[in-house]
Amino acid sequence: TNKNIPTMATKAVVGRGLREAGAALKHASGMEVFTRHRPKMTFLNQKPFQTNDTFVAPTASVIGNVTNWDESSVWYNAVVRADSGFPINIGFCSNVQEGAVVTTLSCAKGAVNGDPLKGAGAHTNASGEGVVAGGGEVGKVLDTGFPPVTHIGHYCSIGSGSVLVSCRVDDFCDIGDKCTILEGAWVESHVILEPGSVVPPYTRIPSGGRWGGNPVKFLGDLGDGAKDGIKKKAEGRGVMAKEHLVEFLPVGSTYLHLEDLEREGKTAIQG
Repeated sequence: TNKNIPTMATKAVVGRGLREAGAALKHASGMEVFTRHRPKMTFLNQKPFQTNDTFVAPTASVIGNVTNWDESSVWYNAVVRADSGFPINIGFCSNVQEGAVVTTLSCAKGAVNGDPLKGAGAHTNASGEGVVAGGGEVGKVLDTGFPPVTHIGHYCSIGSGSVLVSCRVDDFCDIGDKCTILEGAWVESHVILEPGSVVPPYTRIPSGGRWGGNPVKFLGDLGDGAKDGIKKKAEGRGVMAKEHLVEFLPVGSTYLHLEDLEREGKTAIQG
């Protein structure tokens, strides 16, 4: 390697130093930075739907054809992204915890040029499932013959840092932190996935068991207490979500921050 070429570590250190120096100069000048992050965003004419008692954290991102049912919650820095023409459903009293990512495949069989959204005149069909490109619907099915939607049932907990892609999670499931469930996988009801578990594509997890590992393996049956605990955990998150919902203004509170900065005589810029 050329010794004159800086290493990635050196670039990272220098970049961090420059960012911190810039932040320090802005602070010293009295300038403040505020953000206009949008927790919910319409995409390809598909608007996220949520009930009045759904909590979407101010730093979460819910994009496109997403349905959040009663008492469901999407927590801080989580991303629920239905921008490929296929819907995502989050059931009653279910939660997507901090930093989790729930999405759908960008395309499936028969997609135009590998990505139907890049085709001329591409748009979602009337039902929101699938993409219309060149006058015909494309990219609608997985190898199973089903559309690559993502379904999360009722009383489910999706752990922090988990990734779900075009899969089905039935009612009463506890998905541990940093789990990965890939396309076509089906997790049946009353299942616990241990943290860090990986469910490969097109894998079926039968009802009533505890699973873990990479790839996921059966660890044992769930007793009645463990099954009841899945519901209680989801309900506990639901109670916590209600408390956060009361504190969070649905119209956003950026204007309050701006008013405070103006009273202090500081200049604000949008970050």
